[in-house]
Order: sequence, then structure tokens, then C-alpha cells
Amino acid sequence: MTLKQVVVISGKGGTGKTVVTGALAALAKNKIMVDCDVDAADLHLLLQPVIKESHEFKSGKTAVIDKKLCTECGKCISACRFNAIKPDFVVESFSCEGCSFCTRICPAEAIRMQENIAGEWFVSDTRYGTLVHAKLGIAEENSGKLVAKIRQVAKEQATAQKADYIIIDGPPGIGCPVISSLTGVDLAVIVTEPTLSGLHDAQRVIETASHFKVAVMLVVNKYDLNSEMTLNIEVFCKEQGIPLIGRIPFDKEIVNSMVAGKTIIEYVKGKTKEELVSIWEQIKQ
Repeated sequence: MTLKQVVVISGKGGTGKTVVTGALAALAKNKIMVDCDVDAADLHLLLQPVIKESHEFKSGKTAVIDKKLCTECGKCISACRFNAIKPDFVVESFSCEGCSFCTRICPAEAIRMQENIAGEWFVSDTRYGTLVHAKLGIAEENSGKLVAKIRQVAKEQATAQKADYIIIDGPPGIGCPVISSLTGVDLAVIVTEPTLSGLHDAQRVIETASHFKVAVMLVVNKYDLNSEMTLNIEVFCKEQGIPLIGRIPFDKEIVNSMVAGKTIIEYVKGKTKEELVSIWEQIKQ
């Protein structure tokens, strides 16, 4: 079987995307899992990984002044448009934008650009197999670059283990990390809620996936809280030719499963579990 990559995404946070991903992780056989929501990763809360490898993620550069060479002429302070260089000739890392202009105008060549440690990425063991995940540092940028890195590692792991699937928990929205999560996947499963804003957000992420020529399927979570809006979403999907592969009911046991650190498949019985099993079967087809 050729390796298939499936990403679960949503137009906004809080739709139940990670809950669905956790269920797919429990149902899929011979797979690698990736949490690409590096700004607010939470798939590990359900899968409880044991870290095997930990690596620094370096991205972007910050100016550093060598006090032994610095003549305190003040040219760098005058030139810095971001006010990152303080009167004591120390660079405030949070303010520095890494433009390196100060290194070019320093007559003493006392300023150099130093690569930032912007986060960490991990390869872990879980009860369902290997999980590749990451944590972006506070106020750090380049989340798309970190997503690309862990997806590359996941593919290497999948090739080494001869996995059939890579199951990806994508970030919300339509920004850079979402684009990095979508690129090159075989299928995007979009999770939405039965609200007007939920439909609008789903439309945006569908358009983003379509731009990258990624096939999409839709899942409505808590569909029974607003049957009229669920019907509107069904009509939209029919008009757009998008398969609506699941309607997950509102179920308080889902909250309890998250508190217990378990996937829905492990914890919940009845219609909710049956619906998620059906969703996975349609994804496989």
C-alpha cells in the first residue's frame, strides 16, 4: 500500500478537531501520528507520549553585541528602527527583527547575528504508535517552518516503519502553519460546528485546501445542537460536491474522555463511537 497522508483541520479552534484526530489514531492501523498545531499542541493530552528523542528547533536570527569590540559609538542605536538596542549596548532579543542592518554599519564589526532557539520537536512512543510533535517558543515566529520540519521527520519515520498512513492533527485557521500542514497530503478532513460562523470558517479552509488541490471531506461535530444549521451545511456540501462523511452528536462523555486522557474510541460507547468508526471507514475508501 502506498503511504497516505490525512490531515484533520478546521477553520477555527475549538471545533473538536483533535478529538477526531485522536479517534482516527486509535482506529488506523500501521500509522505515524503528527501534531502540527505547534502553537498550541494538545494531541499529546490524549495519547500520553513517552519522549524518545528531543531536538532544538532553530529559526531566525538575533543581533548580539561583543562588548570587548564595541566602542559605544552609538551608530547601531541610531540605525535600529525597532529600538532593540538599549543605551547600555545590549540587544533586547524580543524587539530584534533580525534584519542585520546593525552588523553592516558597525565600524568596529562588534555585532554578529546569532541563530535563535525557537522551540523543540520530539519523537515519542504512544500506545498507538509513534507520535511526532513540537512546541514553538513563546512569541516565536516561523511556525510553518516547524510544521514542515516535523512533517519531514514523520515521513522519514513512516518510511522506516513501512507505515500505511500519516495521521496529522492540523492547526486551525488558514495561515502559514495550515498551508504547511496541507501541502502534499492526500486528504483534508475538515471539522466544523453547526453555526453560521462555523460554516463560514469551513468555507475558508475548503478554499485553501482547494487552492493546493487537496481533496476534502467534511465532518459536523455536535450536529444535533442546531439541526437547521446542520441542514444548511449539508446543502452547501451537496452543492459543492463535498462528501459529508460524519455527523457527531453532542455527547458529554467526550469531555469525560478528554479529562481521562483517552480517545473517544477507548472511552465512549454507542452512537458517537459508531459514527467515528464510520468516518474512518469512509476515509480509508
